[in-house]
Amino acid sequence: MRVINYIEQGGPIMYLLLLINMVGFAIMFYKFYMFYKEKNKISDRVKSLEESLAEKKIATKDPSIIIELSKKEIAEHMRKLESGVNTIKIIATISPLLGLLGTVVGILIAFQVIASTGLNSPENFAQGISMALITTVGGLIVAIPHYIGHSYLLGILDSLETKLEKELLRGLL
Repeated sequence: MRVINYIEQGGPIMYLLLLINMVGFAIMFYKFYMFYKEKNKISDRVKSLEESLAEKKIATKDPSIIIELSKKEIAEHMRKLESGVNTIKIIATISPLLGLLGTVVGILIAFQVIASTGLNSPENFAQGISMALITTVGGLIVAIPHYIGHSYLLGILDSLETKLEKELLRGLL
């Protein structure tokens, strides 16, 4: 059986899962690309953060104040980089719930068919059972790679933040 047949059997919920899967993967690939670029230009980013701190005209030589201002600059930069990563987490969280919704709808359809036609022909209510199982699988297929991608992206973000802090503080102190 072809994938499109499974999607059609899953009904509207499978189309929704397919849509959010495509959006999630687009965001993940974009973020992986952006983080790769960011990783390769750490020194340029450190220079721009140093310039940003210099523009604020730090009038003190107190290391604790310099460190605090540096951390604020880095946190602001990291917030910009993090945008979109939470969407991946939302997709990983909501996909199994959509699969469960499809399961409930499929079972409901199966019971409605049984109530109207009886158990004389199992092929009549098999469509509802099929929808239930396919949407459950679909929800998990969407959720698992997004959950892994989200975790991996958070690890990259933490690594980038650590490198930025080390390089920036090395240049300032």
